[in-house]
Amino acid sequence: MDRRILIVDDEKEIADLIEIYLKNEGFATEKAHDGEEALSAYEKDPHDLVVLDIMMPKMDGLEVCRRLRRDQSVPILMLSAKAEDMDKIMGLMTGADDYMIKPFNPLELVARVRSLLRRSYQFGAQAEAGGSRQDRELRLGPLRIDKLSHTAEADGKPLHLTSTEFGILHLLAGQPGRVFSAEDIFQQVWKEKYFDSNNTVMVHISKLRDKLEKELGDKMIVTVWGVGYKIEG
Repeated sequence: MDRRILIVDDEKEIADLIEIYLKNEGFATEKAHDGEEALSAYEKDPHDLVVLDIMMPKMDGLEVCRRLRRDQSVPILMLSAKAEDMDKIMGLMTGADDYMIKPFNPLELVARVRSLLRRSYQFGAQAEAGGSRQDRELRLGPLRIDKLSHTAEADGKPLHLTSTEFGILHLLAGQPGRVFSAEDIFQQVWKEKYFDSNNTVMVHISKLRDKLEKELGDKMIVTVWGVGYKIEG
C-alpha cells in the first residue's frame, strides 16, 4: 500500500515541487495551502505523514502541529524559512519529528520522509514478524510499550507520543540503566549521522520527560551530565 503524504504549504510552487518528487518515489499525495485546509483534509482522511510549512495564512504550522498532536501521532516534517536555533526548537517542542530549512534540496526532503516513515512504522513490522505477545511488548515498572500498535502506557494511562518520542522511549526502556549518549540515541532512532551541534535529541528528551512526569509524577529519564541519558527500572 502506498504511503499517503499531506503536503501543507501556502507557496503553490513549493507544494507542487514537493508533490512531484514524492510522487516520483511512489507516494500518494494531497496538498493543502493553509492551516485550516490542512486540518480539514487530515480529519476527512488521515495520512501517514505530514510535510508542514510554518508560515501560512489563517493558521500557522505551529498551531496545526499542536492541534494534530492532541490525539494524533502521525509523523510531521516541519518546513521553515527561518534558520535560527530557537525556531527549530519551537517547532520540535510543538511536536514535529523533524525540521528542514528553506530552501531545501528536494532529494534530501524525500530522504527525510523515507527515514521518518521507516522510524514510525518499523516497530509494528518487527513485532508482526516476531509474532508472540512477549516479542511485541516491553514492560518496565509502570510502563507498557507495544511495538505492534506503536503505543505506550504509564500506569495504564495512554502516553500520547510522537513516533520519535516512542523510538527514544523504546530504546531506553529496552536497556534500563544503560547510559546512551545523544549521538547513540540519534544514530539508533534517526538512523542518520550525528553532528555535535545537533540539539534535536535534547528537545525530544525534554518533551518525553514532560509527558512521563505528567502521568507518573516522575520523569524516569535521568541525565548523566557529560555522558548522556538513561531510564531507571
